[in-house]
Amino acid sequence: MLNTVCRGVIVPIEAALIEVECEEVIDQPLSAVFGAALAFAEKNSILYSNMALSVGTPAPDFTVTTLGANGPELFKLSEKIGQSNILLLFVPMAFTGVCTAEFCEISNGINEYTALNATVVGISGDNPFAQKAWADKEGITLQLLSDYDHKITYAYDVAYEAFLPAKNLIMGGVPKRSAFIIDKAGVIQYAEALESPGDLPNFVAIKAKLAELA
Repeated sequence: MLNTVCRGVIVPIEAALIEVECEEVIDQPLSAVFGAALAFAEKNSILYSNMALSVGTPAPDFTVTTLGANGPELFKLSEKIGQSNILLLFVPMAFTGVCTAEFCEISNGINEYTALNATVVGISGDNPFAQKAWADKEGITLQLLSDYDHKITYAYDVAYEAFLPAKNLIMGGVPKRSAFIIDKAGVIQYAEALESPGDLPNFVAIKAKLAELA
C-alpha cells in the first residue's frame, strides 16, 4: 500500500525508468500506481525499453548524418528499405586498428556485396568529419553514418556500458562491433553483436545469408 501523495515519482516499469506525475494516491495498491504510470507513459509516448534485437525483428528506423560529395547529408533507413538488402556494420570508433582493417577489407571487396544485391553501410559514434578524415586516410569507400548521439546504437541494443575500463576507456554508448542484415521488407534477417572489440563478425555467414536473400 502507498499512503502518500506522489508527484514526479520515478516508477520502474520493466527495464525502463519513467518519470510520471501522479494524482493523489492515498491507500491505493502499488499495482494501481504502476498501472497509472504505464497509462501516462503510453499516452505521452515516453515508454522506452531495452529491446534486444534478433532475427525476425522489424529494423528500427533512424535518420543520421553522413558526409557526401557536397557536404553533410541525411541518411534515413526507411527510405532505403525495399531497394536492396542492407548490411549495417557497427564499429567502436574510427582510427583504430581492427575497425580500420574491417572497413578496408569490406571496401576492397564491395563488388562481392553488390553482386549479392546488398548495400553496406558502416556506423560509428564519431562525427562525420572525423569519419571522412579516417576514410580518406585509409582508403575506406563504404558509406559511413555518424551515430554521434548513440541513438542507433541504443536502438539496436549494441551499446557498451563502459567500453574498455581495463584500459581506462570508460565511456558508455560506444557501439559493439556488430552486424545486422535487413531484408527488403525491413526485417532483420541476421544479427551478431560481439563483446570483444578485437573480434570480427562472421562474414562467411553474412555472405551466405545475403546469397540466400538475393
